[in-house]
Amino acid sequence: MSTTEPFDAVDVIVAKRDGHRLTDAQIDWVVDAYTRGVVADEQMSSLAMAILLNGMDRAEIARWTAAMIASGERLDFSSLSRPTSDKHSTGGVGDKITLPLAPLVAVFDVAVPQLSGRGLGHTGGTLDKLESIPGWRAALSNDETMRQLEEVGAVICQAGSGLAPADRKLYALRDVTGTVEAIPLIASSIMSKKIAEGTGSLVLDVKVGSGAFMKDEARARELAQTMVELGTDAGVTTVALLTDMSTPLGLTAGNALEVRESVEVLAGGGPADVVELTVALAREMLVAAGRPDADPAAALADGRAMDVWKRMIAAQGGDPDATLPVARETEQVVAETDGVVASVDAYAVGIAAWRLGAGRARKEDPVQAGAGVELHVRPGDTVRAGQPLLTLHTDTPERFGRAREALDGGLVVAPAGTVVPERRLVLDRVEA
Repeated sequence: MSTTEPFDAVDVIVAKRDGHRLTDAQIDWVVDAYTRGVVADEQMSSLAMAILLNGMDRAEIARWTAAMIASGERLDFSSLSRPTSDKHSTGGVGDKITLPLAPLVAVFDVAVPQLSGRGLGHTGGTLDKLESIPGWRAALSNDETMRQLEEVGAVICQAGSGLAPADRKLYALRDVTGTVEAIPLIASSIMSKKIAEGTGSLVLDVKVGSGAFMKDEARARELAQTMVELGTDAGVTTVALLTDMSTPLGLTAGNALEVRESVEVLAGGGPADVVELTVALAREMLVAAGRPDADPAAALADGRAMDVWKRMIAAQGGDPDATLPVARETEQVVAETDGVVASVDAYAVGIAAWRLGAGRARKEDPVQAGAGVELHVRPGDTVRAGQPLLTLHTDTPERFGRAREALDGGLVVAPAGTVVPERRLVLDRVEA
């Protein structure tokens, strides 16, 4: 190592390995040095494991997040004529909420800069969904983003490579070193990008349950609290909702399928759970942006949100009225007995959609726009033997077998008369 470096990576690793708190100077240096390539991948993976095992306190996480932000550029929305508010979801199955939510909030003269990502594994990516719309493009320059926020009020696009480049490097490393679950690293990864993005307020949708990243409510609450504190400490008004992801959101999991369902919601219809969560998150975003009297439910029902959606899609080259892609092959899964649907496991449905071609195993994999799973029943529904429970969609029928395997035991039909508890969608609210 060059003698000009103020620290030695091994000393930083040993300090955290032995349970000590890292100093501000150590944190600033190690994040910067890793971004520059002075700290090697194996050294950063060792430090990440030490953080996973020994944790970080609030001040350490805040400094780590600030160092990640400092590794790149920051966007500045202060020139806009309206306040900004954003939403981040930790990801789930059938989670298409961003699509109706961004235009809905924009109805009330709040700018929504929704920098989104692609799907990996069983959770779908917002950009993959929107790319099933003919002509729509995810990559916008900063100038294009600013213009669209001023003229339309909402933008959903990919984050530029200049935002928190340290995070992009560390994210890939965590994925292959068993350190993804470290709450300080999850929280700083999400919040470094959101704070660098420059939004004035932020609402976090932290998912809990089988189809979520966090299966356990206590850990989900810890993550939510950590992120709310990071946002608050950085001067961003931040709140979090803990929401249920044991059952898929809505009746679809898959790219074009979810866009179609989102458009139904914007048209004043759609599944009740998607509408409920969209409105709940919109209310939080509007209050945080200084619009406490806004009525998002009314703006969904009367078509105002649909108007913004069409302008938003068209501004990014998409045709909001185009026919969406449809998979070439479908296959139904039917009930084997009479009874009541006791549960629909979100993880099983997510894996099935992934195997059908809706998701990717590696970042460079292509996705099928029309692939996915369409649900015909929800927990609590009464079914008869032979009745369709769900439809599998794919362009490659050889995928059906493995998708069916993923669903084995994932949709449970209990004897008639079984009482299925009603789903609580919003489990809790976390604020600073």
